[in-house]
Amino acid sequence: MTQPLTLERIVNKLPQKFNPDQATGLNAIFQFRLTDAKPFYIDIRDGECASEYGLHEDPNLVLHLDEATLIRIISGEQDGMGAFMKGQLRAEGNVMLATRLGKLFSR
Repeated sequence: MTQPLTLERIVNKLPQKFNPDQATGLNAIFQFRLTDAKPFYIDIRDGECASEYGLHEDPNLVLHLDEATLIRIISGEQDGMGAFMKGQLRAEGNVMLATRLGKLFSR
């Protein structure tokens, strides 16, 4: 039986789910500002991925959403674009980076 998906599992597992072949030439900070949980960010640099709790001082993209929406998107229950269209997800900065997120990580 698999464990339920939690914010902690997401932050800890993202580097293991990273697809470096999809990140060629990409150096970017993806900041996740959750309305009801700790913020975290993903640092993708030189084909490597790290994730950390906290606020990065200079992210390329900031995604604003709640924890439940994040879990639905990560688990595949909800499409990121659908969440955006429903107002459950807001993006600031280089919003084109958001379109790459799905390919950067395997489920």
